[in-house]
Amino acid sequence: MGKIVLHLDKMMVERKISLNELAEKVGISNVNLSKIKNNRVTAIRFSTLEAICEVLHCQPGDILEFETD
Repeated sequence: MGKIVLHLDKMMVERKISLNELAEKVGISNVNLSKIKNNRVTAIRFSTLEAICEVLHCQPGDILEFETD
């Protein structure tokens, strides 16, 4: 079975935005955004994903990747 891998950390580096700045603009806590950034979540709300994509000017596929075992 495969898994979804998040590449938010890479996108944040490319866009030169800090965790604190992104969390504030997206409207979620630093702790929750850190969990997303470090692949420590099992789910993400579409509204959160939409907000992240809007702030980073990217597509969900730029952040999410499906890896097979």
